[in-house]
Order: sequence, then C-alpha cells, then structure tokens
Amino acid sequence: MNLMDTPEMQLLQRYLDLTAFREQLVASNLANIDTPGYRTVDINFRAEMERAMTEPTTASMEPRVFEVSGLVQRPDGNNVSVDRETMLLGQTQLQFQAAVQLWRSEMSALITAVSEGSQS
Repeated sequence: MNLMDTPEMQLLQRYLDLTAFREQLVASNLANIDTPGYRTVDINFRAEMERAMTEPTTASMEPRVFEVSGLVQRPDGNNVSVDRETMLLGQTQLQFQAAVQLWRSEMSALITAVSEGSQS
C-alpha cells in the first residue's frame, strides 16, 4: 500500500482541488463583472465533498457548475455581485489554507513515522 494513497489523503486532495476550482470560478466571475449578459457561476462545495465521499471512483470528475440564481441583475443582463464574490474569494482562500495545513501535518507525521522506523 502506498502511504500517500490513503482514503484520508485522497479526500484531502479532493478538498484542495475543489477549493482551487472554486477560486478559479470566483476569479472568472470577477473578471467578467463588466461583460454584458454574463451570469455568475459557482459549485455546491458541500455537495461536491459529499459526492467525493460517497462516489470515490468519480471524485476526480469535474465539479458540477451551475448558474447562481436570485442575484440582482443589472440592465445589461450581468448579475455578478462584487460583495458576494469577494466574500467567497476570502472564504475559499481560508479553506485552501486550512487544507494545506492539514496536508503539511499529515506529511510531517508520515516523515516522523518513517524516520523513527528507520532508527529501530
């Protein structure tokens, strides 16, 4: 068994992938704030994580992107909200940083286990 290929590490990798993907969507939404007719898109982060836990074989598939409904539309048809997108960007960056810290912790524990195992 590959020590890096545990279910926990796979789930953490999926979490990192989803946060990076969502950050790209948010950046794209912000980049299109002045594009007439542009519609805000997002993913359901919780649903995608649940899908990763229940369907591990399909977890590497692209997340399901949807058009966000209920946002105020400007006369040009664009519905990007700077407030919503900047809040999501901050939230997503915090999620990513937390996941990276978990990853580092797992790697540190693995390195400790290997180095202590080689000393005995």
